[in-house]
Order: sequence, then C-alpha cells, then structure tokens
Amino acid sequence: MSEANITPKMQSFVDRFVDYSARLAGQVHLRSLRDAFAMVMPVFILAGLAVLINNVVFPWVMEGETLARFKIWGEAIINGTLNIAALLIAPMIAWALARNRNFDNPVSAVVIALCSFIIMMPMRLELVPEGGERAVRVTQALSYANIGSTGIFAGVLIGLVATELFIRISGIKALDISLGENVPPAVSKSFSALLPTILTLSSFAVIAALLAAVLHTDLIHLITTLIQQPLRLVNTSLPGTLFIYSFGNFLFTLGIHQSVVNSVVLEPFLLINTNENMLAFANGQPIPHIINNIFVPTFGMIGGTGSTLSLLIAIFIFARQKSSKQVARLAISPGLFNINEPVIFGLPIVFNLPLMIPFVLLPAIGIFFAWACTSLGLMSRCVVMIPWTTPPVLSAWLATAGDWRAVVVQLIIIVFGVFFYLPFLKVAERVALKNSGIAE
Repeated sequence: MSEANITPKMQSFVDRFVDYSARLAGQVHLRSLRDAFAMVMPVFILAGLAVLINNVVFPWVMEGETLARFKIWGEAIINGTLNIAALLIAPMIAWALARNRNFDNPVSAVVIALCSFIIMMPMRLELVPEGGERAVRVTQALSYANIGSTGIFAGVLIGLVATELFIRISGIKALDISLGENVPPAVSKSFSALLPTILTLSSFAVIAALLAAVLHTDLIHLITTLIQQPLRLVNTSLPGTLFIYSFGNFLFTLGIHQSVVNSVVLEPFLLINTNENMLAFANGQPIPHIINNIFVPTFGMIGGTGSTLSLLIAIFIFARQKSSKQVARLAISPGLFNINEPVIFGLPIVFNLPLMIPFVLLPAIGIFFAWACTSLGLMSRCVVMIPWTTPPVLSAWLATAGDWRAVVVQLIIIVFGVFFYLPFLKVAERVALKNSGIAE
C-alpha cells in the first residue's frame, strides 16, 4: 500500500489504530499472560511427547504387562504436567506480573499466588473410588480436575488478582517492617512481606469461607462454570476461532504481533482443549475437541503466521521481481520452521494491501478445510502437543499421532495457498513497479 493510495483521513485512522494496538500490546497484564504461558509451554510439549510415546511408540514394540509397566513413565509425566496445569500457571503469572511491575520481591508474589490458589480449592470432594459405583466424600485432598486443565482459567484470574493485591498492599509504607541494615537481605525481605502476606491470604480465605458457608460452593467451581466454560464455547467454536485468529493476523499486517490477541483471548482456552484431548488419548477415551492449540497452528500457520510458506513457493515459481526472490531465498530456511518475520517485514507484507488480504484469509481457509476434514472423519483429531517450530508435513503427522491423512490435508492447504497467494502477488508486483517508476 503506497502513500499515494492512502487518503489523509484513512492514514489518520490507521495511525490511531496502530497506536492503540501498540499500547494494548504493552499492557502489563496481557504481557504477563503471554510471558507466563511461554514459560510453561515446554512442560506441555514434554507432556505431548509422553502421550505420543506411551500410546503410539510403546504399543508398536510391546504389549500386555510389559506395555503397562513401560507406560507408567508417560503417566508419571502427565501427572506432573497436564494434571497440574493450573497449579503451574498461577505462580508463573505471578512471577511475570511482578517482574513486569518492577516489584522488588517477585518470589514472594509467586508464593502468594500459589497459596491463594490452594486456599480457593474446595475443602470437600465427591470422588468415586476405583472399582466403585458411588461417590464418597473426601477431605484434605486436591483433585487433578481442579488443579489441572479445568482450573486453568481460575489459575489465571487468581494469579493476576492475588499478585496485584499483594503488590498494592506491599506499597503501603506503614506496613513495612524494617530490621535495620545489619540484617541479611533475605531475612529483611521476608519480614517486609509479612503483613502484606497475612492481609492478602486472609482476604482470599474470607472469600473462600463465605462461598463455602453461604453458597455451598467454591471460587474454582464458580469461575469454571460461569466464566471459563461459556467463553471457551464461544472462543474455541469454529466461528469464534476464525474471527479471533484472523483479527490477530490482521494486526500483524500493521506491524503488531498477533499474540497481542491470540495469546490472551484464544490461547488459554485452546490449551484447555489440547490438554483434555491429550488426557483422553492417553486414557483410550474418545477425543473431545477438534479445535485446540495444536490444530490451529498446524493447519493455519504453515510456514508461520499467514501460512507464508505458500507465498514463498509462489515467489520461487512465478515471481518476476529479483528483490522478491532475494527475500524468499533468505526467508525459506526460517520459514520451514514457521519463523517468518523476514518475509513479513522484508517483502514486506506489513501495510502492503494486496498481500495483507491473503495473509489474513488463507489461515482461516486452512483451518476451516482441516476442520471439515476432521468432522467428516477424513483425518484424526490433534492429540499431541508439538513445538510450534516443527516443520510442515512432520507437524501434521506428529500432531495427529501418526495419521498420514493429516499430512495430505496439510499438503492440500499448502498447494491451494500457492495459487491463492498468486494473483495478490502479481498485483503487489505491479504496484511496486508503478511506485518505483519502472514501466512494465
């Protein structure tokens, strides 16, 4: 999009939108959520590896009691990763928020968030014993259902609120306990945090007591049923996912990373779906979700945001401009690992109207096509968490636990994307030639 093609009014709107989006990207709570999920992502990738090995690799080479004994390895990893997902995310959010707030004692914030999350847990559970038919009441126990995938959104909210409350109370000078300069720093910090700790945790305990005594419920249950589940039904539905993901991609065409939207509005709910899929697959149960945070990038981020691997192929085959081919040669190696900033900012796609259109639309088309194929039973559902840098073809095969049909679906999307990008690439080349003053 050249300056000549933009009216002053349009330019003013674009500038204001970019400024607002940039401020949103830097908002401390959103930034802290992105940081926290990035920190725990390696744990979930390990869980995906354990699910893959336990349910695909081990059954190839063993069976019976031998298989059951070897599968304990993967089950132990799942218990220490997927089944405590919420217990991990709450303190990580506290750490990220405290650091982003420049709070001088982030470790205390981590402790506060973890304690607050446990305080809000139900004190009595109804559980069915193994081999039993009726539920029995259990006390002094934590349930994987609450500290795992189901409680992720509650962990997010409690982590944010507990940390903010603790930081604000810690800022009240009258509550600061000073032991003098001769006291070791670690001891001094612990006493400085004493009264803020007491007040913060006591506040959460009062809320827990009121909910249990008056409403006979707990905060985890309320957040899950009243906030998490309705939001997840909307955000991870096909229309919701397509809209949110496409809007995030549109922001990228303005130079603002799509994670501003996706990692906050979409990622937490997609992660819950992923964890539930992996647990169901590990336990030999029906896979509940088509759309999750493995499915979306595998079929909607082929070569990076905007599925630009198809664009690079189109440039190599059809482009006439030497500059485009030079950018493509530089971008192809990282693009195979879904890193495509070189093509986004080097071609560029940013503020390049002809290329902005397929950059936003192609991922949505790919997601829809893969969703339709999965719904029709033409490929398996995604059940293995894989690194986002996994190259195309391999990513589809691994994500579906070895289903070759998913590879075919991904290849169809890539080929379609080449011809989808092609007319827009031709228009972009003509615009570039016109703006440079070179006659065709």
